Amino acid sequence: MNPLPWDERWYAWRLDPEVYRCTWDSGIGSEVNGGRWNAPGRRVVYASVDPSSAILEVAANRSFDVLDKEPYVLTCFEVISDARVRIVQPEEVPNPYWLSPAPPSPNQQRFADALLAEHPFVLIPSAATRHSWNLLVSCDLAEGQFKMISQERFGLDTRLLKEVALA
Repeated sequence: MNPLPWDERWYAWRLDPEVYRCTWDSGIGSEVNGGRWNAPGRRVVYASVDPSSAILEVAANRSFDVLDKEPYVLTCFEVISDARVRIVQPEEVPNPYWLSPAPPSPNQQRFADALLAEHPFVLIPSAATRHSWNLLVSCDLAEGQFKMISQERFGLDTRLLKEVALA
């Protein structure tokens, strides 16, 4: 596992379809559909601790081809320094398979839902890139404890499409 990502300032990143640029912090998508770390009904913002991991997370779920064809925005936000972040080390996850790219189990979602009910922020290892971290933001608890730093149009490096052309 990589060392913890932050020293003084705690930044996180997410990549969204441009149509959702104004609701990047709402958690509505996870509330409706659930996610790797939450059951439907809980508003959670999923983010990564670096922009490259945020891009890879979206590409793993959508595709690089989609990122090339559809407009996306890359958002950077800061977790305010006095906010409470719960750090989950890999050995604390009851089933290590939960850290793989497999579909989530209900027990996995319940595990994280319990954490998100107590902590505004949960830092957990990434399933897409095992040497990075994802930040889960519990929208109900984290209000006022994070703020957007920047938002920019995302452009995909088209060299990543070589595999698409070969398919």
